[in-house]
Amino acid sequence: MKEDVPTAGDQPPAAIDTTVPHSARIWNYWLGGKDNHPVDREAGDQYREVFPRIADMARASRYFLVRAVRHLAGEAGVRQFLDVGTGLPTVDNTHEVAQRVAPESRIVYVDNDPLVLTHARALLTSTPQGVTTYIDADLYEPEKILETAAKTLDFARPVALMLMGIMGHVADGEAQAIVKRLVDALPSGGYLVLYDGSDVDESFVEAQRHYNEGGAVPYHLRSPEQITQFFDGLELLEPGVVSTSLWRPEHNPFETVTAAETFGGVGRKP
Repeated sequence: MKEDVPTAGDQPPAAIDTTVPHSARIWNYWLGGKDNHPVDREAGDQYREVFPRIADMARASRYFLVRAVRHLAGEAGVRQFLDVGTGLPTVDNTHEVAQRVAPESRIVYVDNDPLVLTHARALLTSTPQGVTTYIDADLYEPEKILETAAKTLDFARPVALMLMGIMGHVADGEAQAIVKRLVDALPSGGYLVLYDGSDVDESFVEAQRHYNEGGAVPYHLRSPEQITQFFDGLELLEPGVVSTSLWRPEHNPFETVTAAETFGGVGRKP
C-alpha cells in the first residue's frame, strides 16, 4: 500500500552527476551492489587501500539496522518507522525487516538525493496490511519532514526515528539541534536508532580525510562520546552506544568484524 505523499513519480527528473564520487553509490559498491559508476568504484578502492576493513564495516552497519528494527518491531511492538537519509535501496531495508515481523508496519523514508529519488519506486513496496512511502526532503528541513510524515504516521503513537550514518554530514551543534527537533516530535515510547562513523581508528580517520579532500560531500567522524550525546534525555537500551557489530550481536557468517568503527545505539523516549 502507498499513500498520497511526495514520491519519485511526483517529482521532476533530477540530474545525477556521474563524474564526482557519490557517498550513496560508494556505500552501495562496498555492500556489493550494482548501483554505482567507475568514479565511485575508484574512490571506494582508494578508500579501501587506506582502510581495508571498510566493506566489513559497511556490512556491520547494515546488520545493526536489521537487529535494531527487528527488536523494535518484535519485542518493543513498534509499528511506525521514520527513516531519514535512507540512501540507496539494498538488501534488508527498514520496511522489509519491520514488515517481516509485523506486516502492518508503516514506514516513511526520507532523502533529498536525486539518485535515491530515481530509485524510490524500489523502496515503495509494502505488504497489503502496511504502508511504505517516500518523502523528498532535506535533513536540514526537520519541520517539513515531520509535517509530511504525519500524513502517514500517527505521532500520538510510538515512532522509531532512524538516523543511520548520516549525521556525520552535518556540523557539530547543528547536528545536535536537528536530532533534538526530530526527537522532540516523538511521543513517549518512541525510539531513536542512530549510528555514525567514529574516530577510534587512525587508518579510518586518514581514509576519510582523503575522501573529504576529493571534492565529494564531506563526512566528519565523531568520537563515541559525541555520538552518545545524540541520545541525551533518552533511555538507552542495553548495551548502550557501542560498536555496531557489538550491539546485541548474533551469529552471522557474513559479518567478520569484531568491533566495527561505526558506533550506534537505540534510545527510548520516556
